[in-house]
Amino acid sequence: MNNLIEQMLKKYDIKNTNDEINALKELIQELILSGLSRSDFFSKVAFYGGTALRIFYNLNRFSEDLDFALIDQDELFSLEKYFSYIEDELKSFGLNLHIETKDKHISSNIKSAYVKGNTLEHILKFFPDKNNDKFNKILKDIKIKFEVDINPPKGARFKEHVKLEPYPHKVTLYDESSLFAGKIHAVLCRNWKSRTKGRDLYDYIFFIAHNSPVNMELVKNKLLFANYDFNPDGFDIEQLKILLKNKFKDIDFKESKEDVIPFIYDVKELNIWGYELFSAITDRLTSL
Repeated sequence: MNNLIEQMLKKYDIKNTNDEINALKELIQELILSGLSRSDFFSKVAFYGGTALRIFYNLNRFSEDLDFALIDQDELFSLEKYFSYIEDELKSFGLNLHIETKDKHISSNIKSAYVKGNTLEHILKFFPDKNNDKFNKILKDIKIKFEVDINPPKGARFKEHVKLEPYPHKVTLYDESSLFAGKIHAVLCRNWKSRTKGRDLYDYIFFIAHNSPVNMELVKNKLLFANYDFNPDGFDIEQLKILLKNKFKDIDFKESKEDVIPFIYDVKELNIWGYELFSAITDRLTSL
């Protein structure tokens, strides 16, 4: 095994195959970021979303996708330009993966692609346990989606972060208040198979526990962009609290818990999830 990969895997508390898969996916995510940093990608693009929160802010849950947004809108932006940097980085660490673009039949502001490969092949390479081969029939192929919003709502703030593994490099991120704005937009607007993602709710608690302020300009612009039903005139933190509390009344928290369980270590964290909890912590929201 590559020594750098071995060092990176030591940080995980791996108890079962699900932990191995999550660790493997996160390792691939970090290598994708390091490959992109070898190009001019992060002079044009910022990283945001749950994976950004996990890797750079120590969110205690795993995340699947890599979400990016252009710093300045550019309808001619080419995601394919950067594939070679990702592929070269992954190959240099012994990962046998390839990139596929996501064909879209309608015009979209989102450029998408997938990094794909055989899960069992990599599990056996990096976790050489003789028992792992019994999972051959149930392990799905690795599939990590990464997307770039080429026409994002305005109002985001940015910050450079230094990552030391697998080698020192810089990544441009949304700042904490803008990450929180994106998560609030997801809680209000994003439904997954007709339900609110438990991962979004988990992250919402994380931000409030860390006393993160909300970038209200970005929240407002994201809601306008999504044609969300609200009054933008004089929009402030108190109005946002009302929108969130109304949303929490409609959430099926049992289904939301099921969504997040595969991505966390301790399911007991979810025991008190319900309207009362989310309504109470929403009173703690602050803005910039």
